[in-house]
Amino acid sequence: MSTRFGFIKNWQIGLALICAGMIMGCAGFQKQSPDPVPEIMPGILAGYLKPEVLPNSLALLPPPPAENSAAQTLDDEISKKSLALRDTPRWTVAIQDAELAFPEAADTFSCALGIPITEADTPYLYMLLRRTLADAGLSTYTAKKEYQRKRAFMVNDQPICTPEDEEKLRKDGSYPSGHTAIGWAWALILAEIAPDRADAILARGRAFGESRIICNVHWHSDVVEGRFMGAAAVARLHADPKFCADLKAAKAEYAKACAKGLRPSRDCQAEADALVAGVIDK
Repeated sequence: MSTRFGFIKNWQIGLALICAGMIMGCAGFQKQSPDPVPEIMPGILAGYLKPEVLPNSLALLPPPPAENSAAQTLDDEISKKSLALRDTPRWTVAIQDAELAFPEAADTFSCALGIPITEADTPYLYMLLRRTLADAGLSTYTAKKEYQRKRAFMVNDQPICTPEDEEKLRKDGSYPSGHTAIGWAWALILAEIAPDRADAILARGRAFGESRIICNVHWHSDVVEGRFMGAAAVARLHADPKFCADLKAAKAEYAKACAKGLRPSRDCQAEADALVAGVIDK
């Protein structure tokens, strides 16, 4: 009797240990890839934030600089100086920075981050960038629609770095810069993922916005307020549970990619040289 009881007791203990192990394993389990997300327009994934909780640029930003104001004079001066960078290596980087389609856009911060960002190697990080593009970009549109500020090329009649976009840009308000909001949001998110590389990432985010001035499609004040909206979007994203979960997964991916020794595919030295040589003198 005691032998049978001992056998049953040991079997029950063993089963309990197995179940406990399974539960602990499930608690630490990380899906290999994020769930699919629908597109809100061709190539653009839905963001994390619903429209009603996006930061409101019309409420947050002052109006764009008035004609003949000191702020507009500064915009004009910086715009004129940036035109000297046309057809230089910095102009080439600005053309690359204009691309928001994936997978090309995922390379933008690869040198600053020190690893490639790909759907295969870092799927959560890749998805994080794709979804926050919509959040940061859309946060600028209440002000864009209200002010309909003319873009720099519409005033100075000089070429832009992506002439294929000119017709579309003429119909899209200049203030604030949506590209800059996206780039600065990405920089803030990536700096949180890789704090050891924060300086390089934030410097690249700053240059990303300045590329819009060099492209002759935005004014300096558009870019300054675009950064503000990018920061506002990231602040709101941190209250979203799904974003926070994906951010945590992206941090783990970054650590694994570094451990594997994965390296960016871009010519990082050429990019660095172009950015240093192409600083706009303000």
